[in-house]
Amino acid sequence: MEYIRNILNSRSERNGNFFMQLTKILGYKPKKTEVYKKAFTHRSMNIKDSKGNALNYERLEFLGDAMLSAVIASHLFQEVPSGDEGYLTKMRSKVVSREHLNELGRELNLIDLVESKIPAGQFGDNIHGNLFEALVGAIFLDKGYKYCEKFIYKRIITPHVDIEQLEGRVISYKSLLIEWCQKEKKVFNYNVYEDTGNDDVRHFSVKLSIDNKVIAKARATSKKKAEEKASKRAFFALQSKMSKKK
Repeated sequence: MEYIRNILNSRSERNGNFFMQLTKILGYKPKKTEVYKKAFTHRSMNIKDSKGNALNYERLEFLGDAMLSAVIASHLFQEVPSGDEGYLTKMRSKVVSREHLNELGRELNLIDLVESKIPAGQFGDNIHGNLFEALVGAIFLDKGYKYCEKFIYKRIITPHVDIEQLEGRVISYKSLLIEWCQKEKKVFNYNVYEDTGNDDVRHFSVKLSIDNKVIAKARATSKKKAEEKASKRAFFALQSKMSKKK
């Protein structure tokens, strides 16, 4: 009996800490508490409802992504009346880029709230942005559009959305580099290979060559990340040449 009481007390304490941290992040007390618990439940928990539906943050992540896009699109539409569809789409992509959302998730230490069977050190970088999107989705379901919009303004638009700075922000160094190579008739090649080494998590290495000369090397936990990292290094190595040709 004492053992069961200790388990219940421990669970109650965890829930209390969870909602205390959550209230601090949100700035208000959540009503539909279960939806927030779901927003921080990883699929590794393998929890399902009575109908067999998975209870984790992935569906909320989808909803949050849509809400972020809608609110930010509305803001840009109003702030930049001269911007055409292509410009507005590009600017929105910069605000909701995976890298930026990951930064926002890290700022709020959202990973501390996750319930998972996987050790925190084994998560990929995108877990931070995924949780941020799931949280936005949970806010929408709990409090509606206005509260969701208010949260997005507080955490993203007001502190981070500066039109002039956004115009100069690069979303993808790889795309920028490929565009330059094609324009200048240069041959480029990303030689990617698995490079696990002594790491617990699988890594990939890449050698980026332009006109058969290795310009940059990089290593990351995915092929895409390794290519982007190498592209960024190549961009800064070739920046003077690339800027002359604009």
